[in-house]
Amino acid sequence: MLRMVAQHFDYLVIGAGSGGIASARRAAEFGAKVGIIENSRLGGTCVNVGCVPKKVMFCAASLREMLLHDANADYGFSYGDVSFSWPKLKAARDAYIKRLNGIYETNLGRSSVDIINGEGKFVSPKEVAVGDQTYSADHILIAVGGRPSKAGIPGEELAINSDGFFELEDLPKKVCVIGAGYIAVEMAGILNALGADTTLLIRQDKVLRNFDSTLSATVTDEIRESGINLMVHATPKSLSRAADGSISVDTAAGVVDGFQVVLNAIGREPTTDRLNLEAAGVKTDAKGNVVVDDYQNTSTPGIYAVGDVAGKYLLTPVAIAAGRRLAHRLFNKEASLKLDYSNIPTVVFSHPPIGTIGLTEEEAVAKYGQDNIKIYKSTFTNMYFSMSARKQKTTMKLVCLVPDAERVLGLHMIGLGCDEMLQGFAVAIKMGATKADLDNTVAIHPTSSEELVTMR
Repeated sequence: MLRMVAQHFDYLVIGAGSGGIASARRAAEFGAKVGIIENSRLGGTCVNVGCVPKKVMFCAASLREMLLHDANADYGFSYGDVSFSWPKLKAARDAYIKRLNGIYETNLGRSSVDIINGEGKFVSPKEVAVGDQTYSADHILIAVGGRPSKAGIPGEELAINSDGFFELEDLPKKVCVIGAGYIAVEMAGILNALGADTTLLIRQDKVLRNFDSTLSATVTDEIRESGINLMVHATPKSLSRAADGSISVDTAAGVVDGFQVVLNAIGREPTTDRLNLEAAGVKTDAKGNVVVDDYQNTSTPGIYAVGDVAGKYLLTPVAIAAGRRLAHRLFNKEASLKLDYSNIPTVVFSHPPIGTIGLTEEEAVAKYGQDNIKIYKSTFTNMYFSMSARKQKTTMKLVCLVPDAERVLGLHMIGLGCDEMLQGFAVAIKMGATKADLDNTVAIHPTSSEELVTMR
């Protein structure tokens, strides 16, 4: 069927999430005529059902932990029962997100980026249909992100996913979280800290198994210490509704029941199945991720992909950085510019939080050999807990390459404040810092971060 082209762009972006918006605005700065297609709220997963509202909930959970366990200890504070209103927090959080949606719209307008509302589908390698309108472009970016994965078990419709977590109108009294990745760990920690009776079901014996073994083991222990009912080797087999309306979960480790809410957080998958990629000749891998090279090029010239849809480093800042570099390459004559995917720092807002960058100990040993790797490790109690009965530990670990002047290959830490202290050390590691560089840096006392420059 012949379709009339409604508008032609230099650059057409499918998906107005963090990566898509960043790339679109940067291209517009260089004088490109840019359009961006979105069928939902501006900002994508991170702003609406990811990093931003999750961090709000983490902050609330951390405040309750402080009030219940720390402030009324020997710090001298005295107060009555601590009450918490989930509906009040939700209303304030949702209003904040709505303001961010508006800011994104304003910024796109200021950058002269045309917003096209609807779902985009490829018609050809240079054309995308949105409803009954067709748009063409010299360059097209796929930045549609991902969605929560399904477990594929009977009764799964009784569970909510990570998106549904942000739709909860009140704090469930008893909740079951399924998953061992960072989303499950974060949400279980938030629910538990805010007062829900929380069970976490995992398939193996530890959470975050793709992280450094020290982090995986430590956060697993902290989950147990926090009061979460951690069930190991508990792969879910089915969900069912009881006569009283509660939900039961049949697992490989037995049946657990009485839940108001079951939250499925087993991972995410790319939303590529509705793009009609075949019409553009864009190849995907077995999981549906768009296959890209180091420069974000897909298998079809003139079509690119960034962010979660490309299947590596599913992190908002990665999508933003890759998207901006792509815009520089396409529209500012910086032909060799690309994102370096090595040494990308990341944090997990667990309780306590994790900060990590670089190779794990296991990866370093596999790559360079056991004899060439030296590990520096320290476990201590943060001074914050000196006045509290709660004695939460901090653990820090450096993975160093001995033949290369003990260059730091990896830094892994868990404890109060580790999320905030990682960024600066990440710069040093990205620049090739050695153990001697850290040793030659004067410590800031008394802080937890000084441990990283005083380890022996």
